[in-house]
Amino acid sequence: MSLAGLDFASKSNKDLQSIFNTVLNNGMHGLCFSPYEEGQTAGDPLNEAQIRRRMQIIKPFTKWIRTFSCTDGNELIPKIAKEYGIKTLVGAWLGDDLKINNLEIEGLIKLAKEGYVDIAAVGNEVMYRGDLTEEELLKYMQHVKHAIPNTPMGYVDAYYEFTDRPKITEACDVILANCYPFWEGCPLEYSLIYMKEMLNQAVTAANGKKVIITETGWPNFGSNFEDSVPSNDNAMKYFINAQNWSKDANIDMFYFSSFDESWKVGTEGDVGAYWGIWDKNEVLKF
Repeated sequence: MSLAGLDFASKSNKDLQSIFNTVLNNGMHGLCFSPYEEGQTAGDPLNEAQIRRRMQIIKPFTKWIRTFSCTDGNELIPKIAKEYGIKTLVGAWLGDDLKINNLEIEGLIKLAKEGYVDIAAVGNEVMYRGDLTEEELLKYMQHVKHAIPNTPMGYVDAYYEFTDRPKITEACDVILANCYPFWEGCPLEYSLIYMKEMLNQAVTAANGKKVIITETGWPNFGSNFEDSVPSNDNAMKYFINAQNWSKDANIDMFYFSSFDESWKVGTEGDVGAYWGIWDKNEVLKF
């Protein structure tokens, strides 16, 4: 594979589907788990049946899953994943509600003490959103580290935040970096080169600590974002390139996302609902 990925110039849509399915069937390191069904939104209670059904679908294709919360039924996801032999990167969702934050942190600690957490993620893009100060986030991280010292702990944010915030980088056991060429307006044909640059920036900031790509992906439908164009073909090409590269380079990568979730259109625009490998009805897209 070249620096820019496979040469897709001569490939038809049918060719792409064939390559996509081969890569998918070869398996992924990790997948971001999307639990919410049509009509649900983040914060709605999840039930065991819907989690089990979706876990059954993705089980043949991934070694790890990533979760985003430890409340409202999300705490069931790592328990069920362990039943299926899947490893877990478990996230506590932190925002500007301190009461909810405390419930999330205590939920994460409880799951880890019970043996359901392989890597603990304290917050997701909190600095990017500006929900907490650096000092507030560091206190949560230190609390978790003290409570579960034998579980690797990190914080998830855009790759460049680890350069900009050395105190947070220092507090992490592992660096959990989100890398989205799409959201920086990168054309598909340069997206793999750009993702490598994103990773290299995080690796430099990490100063020897392990770096994991905790999110990357490409939507298959919706409005363009600058020079980034959503389409079925582009989503397949990006998936193929990202998976092949991460395996060749021995990089742990969590792909975003497993299933389409309609509620995400609010903050991300119309593309928000179309990042899944499976659609909202749990049908494989390609």
